[in-house]
This record gives sequence, C-alpha cells and structure tokens, in this order.
Amino acid sequence: MGGVSNASLPLPSSDRADVAASLRRALLDADFTADGLLELLGASAYAALARSETVPALRATRADGVLAALVRLFLLQETVPHARVADVLPLDALLESGWLVEGGGELRATVDVRPYGGPNGEDWFIVSDLGCAVGGAGGIGSHDEGVVLGVGGASTTLAGLTVRTPADSALDLGTGSGIQALHAAQHATRVTATDLNPRALEFTRLTLALSGAPEADLREGSLFEPVGEETYDLIVSNPPFVISPGARLTYRDGGMGGDDLCRTLVQETGARLNEGGYAHFLANWQHVDGEEWQDRLRSWVPRGCDAWIVQREVQDITQYAELWLRDAGDHREDPTRYAARYEAWLDEFEARGTRAVGFGWITLRKTGAAEPSITVEEWPHPVEQPLGETVREFFDRQDYLRTHDDAALLAAHFKLADEVVQEQVGLPGAEDPEHVVLRQHRGMRRATKVDTVGAGFAGVCDGSLSAGRILDAIAQLVGEDPVLLRDRTPAQLRLLVEQGFLLPVQA
Repeated sequence: MGGVSNASLPLPSSDRADVAASLRRALLDADFTADGLLELLGASAYAALARSETVPALRATRADGVLAALVRLFLLQETVPHARVADVLPLDALLESGWLVEGGGELRATVDVRPYGGPNGEDWFIVSDLGCAVGGAGGIGSHDEGVVLGVGGASTTLAGLTVRTPADSALDLGTGSGIQALHAAQHATRVTATDLNPRALEFTRLTLALSGAPEADLREGSLFEPVGEETYDLIVSNPPFVISPGARLTYRDGGMGGDDLCRTLVQETGARLNEGGYAHFLANWQHVDGEEWQDRLRSWVPRGCDAWIVQREVQDITQYAELWLRDAGDHREDPTRYAARYEAWLDEFEARGTRAVGFGWITLRKTGAAEPSITVEEWPHPVEQPLGETVREFFDRQDYLRTHDDAALLAAHFKLADEVVQEQVGLPGAEDPEHVVLRQHRGMRRATKVDTVGAGFAGVCDGSLSAGRILDAIAQLVGEDPVLLRDRTPAQLRLLVEQGFLLPVQA
C-alpha cells in the first residue's frame, strides 16, 4: 500500500447490506471458501498462509481463473485487472461502497477477506486490515495503533474452548474483527460486541454481514464500561493481554501495568455473568519472585464462580520480549531503537520482579455453590480442539464431586471413558512395571499415574457394579483388608473422575 497507514484507510460502507449479500453470493459461487482455497493452493501453500508466508500462494495463483484472481485480490492484496473479475463481482457496487478501489484498469481491495470454515461447515468470511488476515502473532510488522487483525491461532483457540450451549445473551468483549461474535451468533439469541477501537466495531459489522450472520449490538468502550450493569449467559474475550511497557499497539497492549488488565477483566466478570453462565478468556500472567503463579491466579477468581485455569506455555522474560518486538516488526528497524525498546521491556519486568510470563486459558462458571471449585493447572501438551464440550463436562463433574462425599463415591457406579488406554512403564524384562499410566486420546489427552488398584479398578468399570463392590473384589484378589482399601481409595477415585477418566453413570 505504498506506506499508507492501515488505520487511516477508509473502510467499506457497512450501511449497504445488499452489497455485502451480493459479494457473499459471488464469493461462494466462485468457491472462495476454506475448502476451495485448500483445493486451489494445495496443502503446503495453504499451511504457509497460516505462518504469514504468501509466496507459495502467489505462485499457485499465477494461472488464469476466477478463484485465483479472487485469492490474489482479497487475500494476498495483489492488484487484479478489472476485466478479470468483471463477470463475477458486482464491481460498480463494490467500488461505490469502498470494498475496492480502481486505478489504471487495476483493482485493489481495501480490506483483507479471509474464508473461514465454521464448526458445522458454514462458509464464513473474516474481514480485517490489509496484511493482517494471514498468520497470527507471527510478525504482522505493523506499528499502526488502530490496526485490526484477522483470525489467528489465539482466535481459533478461544473459539474452540467456548461452551456452545444455547444462550439468551452473549458478550464478545474486545471483538476485533468479530470472529467470537460470529461464533456466538450461532447459538445466542442476542450478541453484544464491544471494543475500545471504533474501527474494530466496523470490521465486526462487515464480518457478520459478509458471513450472512445476524447483526450484533456494537458498543464502543473499554472492558465492561460499554455494557454497564447488564448480565450475560456467555462472555468471551481475547483481550490485549500482552504485558508490555506502555500501550503502544491497541490490538495487543492493554495499557495497564503488568497483568492488571487480565486480572481486572477476570475479577469484574463475576458480576456480569448470569447463574450457570460461562466466561472464557485468553490471558497472560506474570511469574513473580516470591509468589506461586497458581496462587496469583486463584486470587483473580471472582466470588461465586467456579474456575478452570490452564497454563499452556511459559516464556522467560527475554523470550517474551523478543516475541512481541518481532510481532511488531521492531527487529527490522534501526538496531539502536530495537535495543532501546528491548531494554524498556526488561526494565519493566525487573521493576515488577517478573521472572517469566505464562500464557493460557481461563474459564469461569457462575455457580450458587457455597464452596466454588477452583482448578489451576499446567498442561503444555497437545489437546483435541474443539474443547467446548470437554470444558462443559469438566464443570459438570465438579458439580458431581461437590455433592458426593467419600461414602457416596463408593456407593456410585462408574464407567471408563472412551478411548482411554493403559500403559505400563518399566525396565525391559522386569516382572512388574514401575508404574501404570492411564492415557486419554480425546479432549485434553491427559495422562495420569495410577497404582495397581487404580488400574484394576479402571479396567473393570462398566457401570454394572458400585465402586465399593469393585474394591471389595480387588481386596480379595490382592489379599488386602477391604476396609483399609475402601478408606484409602476415594482420593484416587476422585482424581480420576475430576480428570475425566471415570464417568458417573446411573445404577
């Protein structure tokens, strides 16, 4: 764009719903969809786009063809001859409303349009600033304060985590280009989307219109200020969580010191959730000298909410600073300026006693329980997305465990979850394994060590016998006092239920 700032470019008019509808029809007719792109580009070039690498896609779209032209125009920001798309796009309307500009017979898009496949096969489109639709935090290289990013790894992670039960009301806080609002519109009667950046609200409007989704209630402002005291069944947010020295870039820097923005967001959510409602966030948090990070996060959880907090990654402060300096393209600038910015990040961390930064997921559920359940754990291993149903089941099991003491657990019936396997670990040739591991192949894909009693118990759980009767049978087999075995087993049984290895069933 010849050095023109993204944030200074006029956006397509969102007042003409008919233009968005006609553009949507034209794109679908040309198979400008996620599946269509994969077929045209091939797996290698398609995957390269997610890494912010466009050269393979440019090579794959050199040939003639309507789809290739649309990819170059809307996704790769290349100019395309007017005549090449005149028969497939409503050009007069697109030029008039600002989706395209023309010069010398060449067309150029004013925004990125990225095909995005919905969870049930929907053909959606995410609209964002030029150059910001492919990849994620891999180096968009933009210093524009008001730039609006498209869909990236963080966006899809949050969308996959969200519990998708029917809801009367949903709030997408910090909507950006609108992907979370788009998902929420599929199962919520009323969707509200907020953002501090008014440009982001316009992009959300365009994303929803081009995807054929219902309009959302769009409100400008920071955190919960735009919604006052209103409450919701679902709240989702991919906030500007980067812990940085200052609020340089709106899309990533929260403008509060340290991890205060994420803490404030989580703490203020409790009063905005309806009973039984869920809130999902991505967040960064500090690892501070003299404080356990788990305790730090437990202190964030608002009163009256269950919480499940998962730390997915930890970076030391130098890795963290380098990641986000490269994200903004600072490494490609003057080395002296880069070094000064690097120093500023390290000064900020040193002043706060920060030795590392964690990244992960925070889920809250509003509950009326007298003693809410708060689980804070580290799980950096691969998981199976989408996880929304796994998250819902996790909180259901918390309800179950909260209302069942040890005696009730022993009287209950359980079955082994699907796709759980047993692994025996030990030296080759040893008569007995050193330990036994149960491993899931679904959801969180957890692995947990169990003793021989736990392994034997899990192996025969089919729901037909109570836990107590199974333990009595095991006690007889191993020659152990059944009373003592019943006394020491409920803690292990409780853990296996909490982690989803054992599922309660009706007797």
